Amino acid sequence: LGRQVGIPYMVVFLNKCDMVDDEELLELVEMEVRELLSQYDFPGDDTPIIRGSALKALEGVPEWEAKVVELANYLDTYIPLPERAIDKPFLLPIEDVFSISGRGTVVTGRVERGIVKVGEELEIVGIKDTVKTTCTGVEMFRKLLDEGRAGENVGVLLRGTKREDIERGQVLAKP
Repeated sequence: LGRQVGIPYMVVFLNKCDMVDDEELLELVEMEVRELLSQYDFPGDDTPIIRGSALKALEGVPEWEAKVVELANYLDTYIPLPERAIDKPFLLPIEDVFSISGRGTVVTGRVERGIVKVGEELEIVGIKDTVKTTCTGVEMFRKLLDEGRAGENVGVLLRGTKREDIERGQVLAKP
């Protein structure tokens, strides 16, 4: 499934290893996982596989806590950060629209490319007639920002635009 949806890298965490006393059985499961990864065109021999116990880590057992830290380290080192298309013109497919009393209309979505900054002129394009507007705020995870960048899920506050004039499926873009 991961290969079909375009996931290029994987890190595997074999959970519940605290419940297995036989080291050979764990090695056998790891070998089968590596074969399965190779079968689906992942680098099975090079893919990090961490043996751990999430429950024991949550219970504070140091041996298993270290395995979760090891997993986090592999996520930071083995999986590269995706290239963000910030040098291209801003484009945000609109996923949802909200009206906030006293503030205005907010559109949300994942920035596909470019950067949007507070005060910039923007256009709402598609489905209906193109509408010009201005970005009066950018928010991500309830924090106000000066800008939104490619790859980020943001809410963009728009000046002078009614909620009824925008719908999911349109795009917010630089003119």
